[in-house]
Amino acid sequence: MGQREELIRFLKASRGRISPAEVGLPPRDRRREKGLSRDEVAMLAGMSVTWYTWFEQGRDVQLSAPTLERLSTALRFSPREREFLFALAQHRPPPLIDSSSRTVAPSVRHMLDSLNVPALVLTEEWTVIAWNRFVARVFRDYGAMAPEDRNLFKILLQGESYKAQEDEYRDMVQRLTARLKWDYSRAIRVDVFDALIAEMMDRSELFRHFWLNGDIMAHMEGPNTRILPGLGQVSFQHTSYAVEQEPSQRLMLFAPMDAETVAILARIGAEEDSEVA
Repeated sequence: MGQREELIRFLKASRGRISPAEVGLPPRDRRREKGLSRDEVAMLAGMSVTWYTWFEQGRDVQLSAPTLERLSTALRFSPREREFLFALAQHRPPPLIDSSSRTVAPSVRHMLDSLNVPALVLTEEWTVIAWNRFVARVFRDYGAMAPEDRNLFKILLQGESYKAQEDEYRDMVQRLTARLKWDYSRAIRVDVFDALIAEMMDRSELFRHFWLNGDIMAHMEGPNTRILPGLGQVSFQHTSYAVEQEPSQRLMLFAPMDAETVAILARIGAEEDSEVA
């Protein structure tokens, strides 16, 4: 079965499961088909009957993103069904929607707690909303910070300990600003980004320079080394991944780069387990 045939089947099945009464339409006498008719779907989606009919028949009809959004609403699609429609109709994901979610799914929380390496979850504007015990011990305890102070971009650019190594700090600001540019281009909450950018423009000459003249980075990864008092030096390679359940959230993982770091993490884990016991 090709994608066009799957689109036909999907649309027919979707309108067939919705009764007119569910969407406030009067019932028809002697209905020939189960669910909504094509005419009714077209009316609910603000489309012409001809265009919807051709689309459902699999003809070479290109619908705009706003039209597909209205069709998704008319057919009461779930977020996954909406993504499926866009993938079949336009061969690309739908525009991101602002879920305003500041919590993580239980499965993501379980994954964070199960890992033996530092890991955290960021919102699209870089606010840390979830972390595991290794992050609290190796980097900082976000639980001891007010939610409005948990923006990782501001923490990294304004932290005095990062500024101590001038060359490394400059390279970090360049990388972070390049990634922030990419995130800004895809932002849902543009007003939040605008406020963050304006604040950084006022507070950091380096940020201003790289924002106005720097590169763009679509992927966030790189080395991270720090010294933990009483434990020693730890070195990580950090990478980030989109959270499938919530595309506006990003998971950051810190993988140890040497045996010493692995041993220190094991020690931290054992200490945490003994405290719980």
